[in-house]
Amino acid sequence: MENSSNRISFHYEFISGKGAISNKDRRDVSVILTVEALFTIKINDAIYFEAELAILEFYKALFKWKETLTKENIKEFHYYTIEYDEYEDGALISLIPFSNKARIKSIWAQWEVSNVFDLDKAVQEFIALEGRLRKDIEQFYQIDLKEFIKHIPLPCIK
Repeated sequence: MENSSNRISFHYEFISGKGAISNKDRRDVSVILTVEALFTIKINDAIYFEAELAILEFYKALFKWKETLTKENIKEFHYYTIEYDEYEDGALISLIPFSNKARIKSIWAQWEVSNVFDLDKAVQEFIALEGRLRKDIEQFYQIDLKEFIKHIPLPCIK
């Protein structure tokens, strides 16, 4: 039986030092993609996903997804990276809504799980992650993400 009371939490630790990027680098894609964080997803306190991510690229994927949300239409979130091109395997991180529930999926999952989350709670966790990540990136690196967002590349998936 599937459990809809699963808990999800996101954790990240910046790997790139504070001087790795500055506002003058806002158009420099090579610098943008070298800013990394160790990103962890825990389900019920067990590590489900843990990997070093190009954190600005991941942030932009979350930001763009959040912009598409409406109360009536919650779209799937998929994070692909330019650094990994085996997309036929799937996305590095996905939120897949169905009915009033959602699943978290990853091709790099540390264990297989048939997780089911309350859709509203899962979406709120992803939205909260985007806000926390924006604040923490801007504070840690002393940059203004509004100036970077249009220059951060995202892979074109066919």
